[in-house]
Amino acid sequence: LIAALLFFVVIGWFATNFMGRFIIRIYEYILDRMPIIRNIYGAIKQIFETIAASKSSAFREAVMLEYPRKGVYSIGFVTGTTEGEVQAATKSETINVFVPTTPNPTSGYLLFVPKKELIYLDMTVEEAVKLVVSAGIITPPTFEEKAAALKKP
Repeated sequence: LIAALLFFVVIGWFATNFMGRFIIRIYEYILDRMPIIRNIYGAIKQIFETIAASKSSAFREAVMLEYPRKGVYSIGFVTGTTEGEVQAATKSETINVFVPTTPNPTSGYLLFVPKKELIYLDMTVEEAVKLVVSAGIITPPTFEEKAAALKKP
């Protein structure tokens, strides 16, 4: 346990200086040469960089909607309020929702969904991305589970 902790501290220290950035560039270069891994790694890295960007409004909220048909639900991300010609063509307030595909969430569908048809989720965008990337294997805790965990000493 101590060796693992020491290993991660040293890796963190290296990552904060020039040598660390050089090593990380070599690591990413190697990953970029691996056919299947480069797609998955690049997609996940791009999504988390976008989400983590402090000024980014790429994914604002996680929502659930009936897609691809009634009775079947998908996770989506609100990317904004529909404006312009698309909004003018609809009768109700419409929201831009990006519905990612699993396991590569950089591809997906842009849907213009009436606001009343969206179910806004309490989970964070990061938790929703983990849910999508893991194909539903990693399920975020419910609001009640989070509250119970905070109460424990």
